[in-house]
Amino acid sequence: MTSQQSPQTMKPATAAKKLGVYLPATPAEFQEGVVSRTELNRLQAEPPEWLRELRRDGPHPRPVIAAKLGVSIAGLARAGVTDALTTEQIESLKREGPEWLERERTTQAGVRKEAARLRELRKEQAGQD
Repeated sequence: MTSQQSPQTMKPATAAKKLGVYLPATPAEFQEGVVSRTELNRLQAEPPEWLRELRRDGPHPRPVIAAKLGVSIAGLARAGVTDALTTEQIESLKREGPEWLERERTTQAGVRKEAARLRELRKEQAGQD
């Protein structure tokens, strides 16, 4: 006797996070339902127009904003950027180059450099064992 597995589902917030979109900007039927793993895979493979538009124009969630600006999510918070931003707003920030953005980019570059140094150190130590 084999048991039938129910399809794996997730909350809309989880699905939006996996899709890299801002949940409040998604269609109501997406926000109000549950998303199956199969449906998520289909959305990723063949995104509908609303998803392509959100990914292109926004508004974007903080992780996407941080990645597009080259800063951390904490850096956005330190700068007071708490709301979702559109692609146009992000591009405007890049053009304006405010002092906080340059400072946070420098901080992020330092963090990446240190992470790379530590990876190399761990590799060397693993090779000596």
